[in-house]
Amino acid sequence: MTRIGTSYKQNGLPAGTWDAIVIGSGLGGLTTAALLAQHRGRRVLVLERHYTAGGFTHTFHRPGYEWDVGVHYVGDVHRPGSLMRRLFDHLTGGELAWADLGEVYDRIVIGGDEYDFVAGREAWRRRMHDYFPAERGVIDAYLERVREAQRTTRRFFLEKVIPPALSLAGAPLRWPALREARLTVREVLSGLGASRRLAGVLVGQYGDYGLPPSQASWLMHAVLFGHYLGGGAYPVGGSSRIAATMLPAIERAGGAVLTSAEVDQIVIERGRAVGVRLSDGTVVRAPAVVSDAGVTTTFGRLLPRDAAAAAGILPRIAGAPPSVAHVSLYVGLDRTAAELGLQPANQWVYEHDDHDRAVANYTADDRAALPVAYLSFPSAKDPDFARRHPGKATIEVIGLAPYETFARWEGSPWKKRGADYEGVKARLADRLRGVLEQRCPSVAGAITHCELSTPLSTRHFVGHPTGEIYGLAHTPARFEARQLRPQTAIPGLYLTGADICTAGVGGAAFSGVLTASVLARRNLLGAVLRA
Repeated sequence: MTRIGTSYKQNGLPAGTWDAIVIGSGLGGLTTAALLAQHRGRRVLVLERHYTAGGFTHTFHRPGYEWDVGVHYVGDVHRPGSLMRRLFDHLTGGELAWADLGEVYDRIVIGGDEYDFVAGREAWRRRMHDYFPAERGVIDAYLERVREAQRTTRRFFLEKVIPPALSLAGAPLRWPALREARLTVREVLSGLGASRRLAGVLVGQYGDYGLPPSQASWLMHAVLFGHYLGGGAYPVGGSSRIAATMLPAIERAGGAVLTSAEVDQIVIERGRAVGVRLSDGTVVRAPAVVSDAGVTTTFGRLLPRDAAAAAGILPRIAGAPPSVAHVSLYVGLDRTAAELGLQPANQWVYEHDDHDRAVANYTADDRAALPVAYLSFPSAKDPDFARRHPGKATIEVIGLAPYETFARWEGSPWKKRGADYEGVKARLADRLRGVLEQRCPSVAGAITHCELSTPLSTRHFVGHPTGEIYGLAHTPARFEARQLRPQTAIPGLYLTGADICTAGVGGAAFSGVLTASVLARRNLLGAVLRA
């Protein structure tokens, strides 16, 4: 198995001084480091607690098999002229290739009914008109509301690079987006007059940000839906190729990405961040420290309490709790995707169309019906998979999981949590496997490996306190929070990652652009587009 980055435990710390330290090698952290290296020649040290770099873009292996853990598709990158494609081409020197998922990128399954999300705004409109001929006007109005919300986001996110001292001057840039963000998805769809079934279909991708319609900000939903409206793509060679192709830019400027290098604390001197202390006691210094560890971890664990108190920093954002946790069943098969008839399109499987009720019931009692099962087929998406793993296929089946179900085992070591824990895992795995075999009957006799990850797996490998997959929940209150920006109240300490933008590959990558622009004191998005 190829591991990305250099092991700190095996190789130690490279010699020399650093211009910046990045805590965490998720996409936000890597983008920040790569852009600082490319456009300012900065020597950046990226520190990753896991044994491989990439955050939720990494992959893991078992003999004969490989699975992604967080990247299941990305929007816009299959179009060469799009902003996202140009950004990734820039970060990777054009080395990262993308495979188009084709006409159907998502399939919403409610009960026995199927609804395909097809690539292209007008193609999607026509398909929805066919499904819901009596609600054509609602569908048209929905598309226009999505477009209106999307138009507000550019200024909203760019305002985040304005220094906090000038926040009053930048406030008007936020107002149009905040009008959209303060609405919930359910409020907008109810206002449009959507039937319950149409509304259930329109929010069928809600698992991509983790909140049902009565809780989710409309702005988040509009951004997510619009991101995929042109179709989806998958990294050729698997999602680990994202980090692998970004590392050379960092290293060419003298930087390094160290794995198995856990940061224990941010070092504060005279009210300023001056470096980090690793878990082995080593102190590494730099004039800028960037955290890609998430707001909750950064302010609640890594930042000394007295420094946080002196700066008026709280580890929680009012109204924006940690996002949803999840379980994922990793399935290995001894036949190819083609032999099994597996297609690239993701499947979102629901028992009924009342997503709020389904989530509430399951949160109250995890023996209730699964609120959603998400099926992803990486070996069908990646044209290079058959070369790396001939005669094999892989599938992931993902479900929501209240952290409380697993909290009693949080102090126990990985792989040594006891029979009760394994029993809970086995019951969940059986339920998810049942959904898979119902939806894809051809796999029933071909499964040779099943392995379930839980929120404790996310906590162990990523460091998120409650196993949250999307950082802070995408509630309306999240978008109100002025703290979610690159600059913090502590000089020398900066944030990057999904928490300062939105969930997903696009949000994390764009956060890196914002943070690097603040550190470079230059509009690096413009520099990328001019390159």
